Amino acid sequence: MNAMRGMNPYAQGASAYARVGVESGVLSASPHQLIVLLFDGAQAAIRTAAIHMQGGNIAAKGKAISKALDIVNNGLLAALDHERGGEVAANLANLYEYIARRLVTANLRNDAQALEEAERLLREIGDAWKEIGGNLPAANDSARPDP
Repeated sequence: MNAMRGMNPYAQGASAYARVGVESGVLSASPHQLIVLLFDGAQAAIRTAAIHMQGGNIAAKGKAISKALDIVNNGLLAALDHERGGEVAANLANLYEYIARRLVTANLRNDAQALEEAERLLREIGDAWKEIGGNLPAANDSARPDP
């Protein structure tokens, strides 16, 4: 709550409303939709990092890249079901690990191209994941995602 102390009342209300919206979305999401939210969150964090990188705000860039790394490592990578996903899950694990390395490189070297590559790869995988979700019957969407 201390971080909100300096905010005007309208900004505090908007911030609280956004948090409730995100929490409600997560609580009502299917497992497939949760993965989509992870992709969206990682991409948003990377876009934020790019803005801070361009603006020279090193601390904020590092924080945004750390958030993206957390989503990739503790969200997307951790959600893989290697037993049911087989080779697809193994390939995705390798790709997520590569994306994580590119994010670390982007942070350490202020490498905009590494950041752009990580965002592009996540966007491509996320778009494919969204497309798969559009083809899932509603009953299957409540099951744990395979890969």
